[in-house]
Amino acid sequence: MSYKLRFVQLFRQEYEKEYLDIEKQFEEFERSNPAAPKGKRYLSISGRDASNTLIWECDFDTLEALQQAHAFLLKDSTHEALFKTQVKYILGTYTEIYKPIDG
Repeated sequence: MSYKLRFVQLFRQEYEKEYLDIEKQFEEFERSNPAAPKGKRYLSISGRDASNTLIWECDFDTLEALQQAHAFLLKDSTHEALFKTQVKYILGTYTEIYKPIDG
């Protein structure tokens, strides 16, 4: 069974370059920190979300592993410092957790 964690952020479109430059630092953080969850990033092209929406998502084998990864991100000082740098470009954010439908 696999669970999905998603962070959705609506950012200030006029600061897209600055916002995405910081997002590249988050990617480097994930690559260089073995404990960090390795997510994929998407920008909205079509659908409900505006084009200035970034979606980060990552799959986990168990709900417990997802919760541990989420807790890690909330308490890691490097991750927190990057977020504090980026937050001035964020208009809104929310977290989603999905579970699979077993069939």
